[in-house]
This record gives sequence, structure tokens and C-alpha cells, in this order.
Amino acid sequence: MTETASHQLLAFFKAMANESRLRLVALLSERERSVGELAELLDLTEPTVSHHLAVLKAIGLVSVRAEGVVRWHALVPKALARMNRALLEQGTRRTRTGAEARVLETFLDARGALTRIPANRSKRHVVLKWLVRQFEEGRRYKESEVNETIQRRYWDSATLRRELVGHRMLARERSIYWRLPDDQWLNVDAR
Repeated sequence: MTETASHQLLAFFKAMANESRLRLVALLSERERSVGELAELLDLTEPTVSHHLAVLKAIGLVSVRAEGVVRWHALVPKALARMNRALLEQGTRRTRTGAEARVLETFLDARGALTRIPANRSKRHVVLKWLVRQFEEGRRYKESEVNETIQRRYWDSATLRRELVGHRMLARERSIYWRLPDDQWLNVDAR
């Protein structure tokens, strides 16, 4: 896990290690609420609720919007999904075969970015499996979103996008992409 990802997970767990913040998240999962409403429901003072909300906002778990003088706070479900992915990615890293781990250690830098595309097909397949896990299952992506996601890991998004489609890891229709289930991926020996 990269140092940045480790710090993000640590901040997340520190924030969630407080009963009041957990209760806030539960209430905000139902619908958006004001500080006054949350204070009343939790039997806390408004400054205390504001403090807890600031901690949750700092980790990206809560958003706020103004409506007149009232500030409405809402849960950001994508933040939970990101944390879940980071945890799953960490678990996946631990369970990778030794050969896959060595390939990724060879081709990823300390920040988790790809240094180059492997020329060897089996090594490239390992890298593509790692890369496709940057995409959520069941979500549709515009081509620009696919490029942006890939470019966070490597500059040549066009080549890697084509490789992911060619290996049947991503599907494409009219510039909309989605991740295919693992059992539909093309076996490295089939190419």
C-alpha cells in the first residue's frame, strides 16, 4: 500500500473510532441534516456536532451545502466505497501469488504508479489485472473518466485502455466503458 493510501486509511479509522461520529454517519446515511437537528438527535451541543462534522468532512465522508443560513450535511457514499476499495486492494495485495507480487514490485513505483508497460505478455496481464481493479464493478465510465483513472497510474491511457478492452477486462459501447467480471477476462494464454 502506498504511503498516501496508508495515511488516508489511518485518518479514516481514527475518525470512525468515535461513537458520536459513528452515530452521525448513521443519521446522515438516512438523509441530509442540519447541525441543529443532529445536535438534538444525538443530545450533543451544536459546537460538538460541528467539530465532529469537520473531522468527517476532512476525510471526505461528509459534504455540506448552504441553503440560506442553514448548512445541510450529507454522507458521501463514494467515500465509503473508496475506503472499502483501498482495504480490499490491501487484502488482495497480501493474497497475491509471489510471482504476481514480484511483477508489480518491478513495474510499480513507491507511489503505486506504473513505471512502464511490460513487454512480456504474462507480466503485462498481471499489470492489467492490477489496473482494472481501479474501476468499480457495475459502474459506467465515460472515456474521459477511464483516461483520467488510468493516467493517475500511467501517462499512456490510450494504449492501456485498448489493452484492457482487448483482454476483455473492460467493455466499451459508444465511448462508455464498464468493468467486466473476472471470469470473462481473456486468459493470458488465449491472446
